[in-house]
Amino acid sequence: MKISVCNELFEGWEIEKTFDYAAQLGYDGVELAPFTLGETALDISAAARKRIRIAAKKAGIEIVGLHWLLVKPEGLYINHPDAAVRKKTQDYLKTLIDLCGDLGGKVLVHGSPQQRNIKEGWDPHEAWKHARETFQICAEASQSRDVFYCLEALTTADTNFINTIDQALRMVTEIDHPNFQTMLDCRSIHASTGSELPAVLRRTLATGKLRHVHVNDPSGRGPGFGDLQFAPLLNILHETDYQGYISVEVFDFAPDPRTIAARSLGYLHGILETLGAKANPARILVSD
Repeated sequence: MKISVCNELFEGWEIEKTFDYAAQLGYDGVELAPFTLGETALDISAAARKRIRIAAKKAGIEIVGLHWLLVKPEGLYINHPDAAVRKKTQDYLKTLIDLCGDLGGKVLVHGSPQQRNIKEGWDPHEAWKHARETFQICAEASQSRDVFYCLEALTTADTNFINTIDQALRMVTEIDHPNFQTMLDCRSIHASTGSELPAVLRRTLATGKLRHVHVNDPSGRGPGFGDLQFAPLLNILHETDYQGYISVEVFDFAPDPRTIAARSLGYLHGILETLGAKANPARILVSD
């Protein structure tokens, strides 16, 4: 099990500084939001992609992959009834898959709530079919770049389309492609399952279709900053020999990125050490 941090937390930082700081703390990887690298993926040149990849390697950091895929550009929608809109979206998602591959990443996390809502008057059955069409194309494109496309279930406060792990797994099953899997976001799944979160994690792992995990508190803060107990979750991942990443993703950036990243990692490492799990020792700890 490896630990990464999502880079949008480090607002305004050069990517080289983010990689260096994450490595100093003891993170294994950094998960990238494309909108922090360029206006769109199309604006990130081959030279820039090479520079980012070299910077990560120099820092000793793995680029885990991408998330927040469809924040930009505007007008994209995975399940829109207009085939032209879906085609534009599918083409852009293939561009993101290429970006992930070019950067050396392995995972794309598909959340993007505003680009998947079922609007008033839309047929939910048709919206599902349209999304499946989009994700089928993503699965095939991901295979060509040796990456994994992971569908994220989101809270009902974020979107009205695919809110539970069961719904995400249904889509994964219908796509039936090894490069299309799901992931578990602790904040989102806790919203629908509460105290059943550990059981949901164990059940999802048993399907063999879980590729990635976001660790965050229901409050939107980092692990250890709120009431959610992560020890039972990490114990399940340890017991099942989970080989993927757990990635710190936060939505509340207070008090500051250094404190959030350091304390989150220290909290997770503390649990893993108690479990006897293998984890890189934190190199520095920063207080507020």
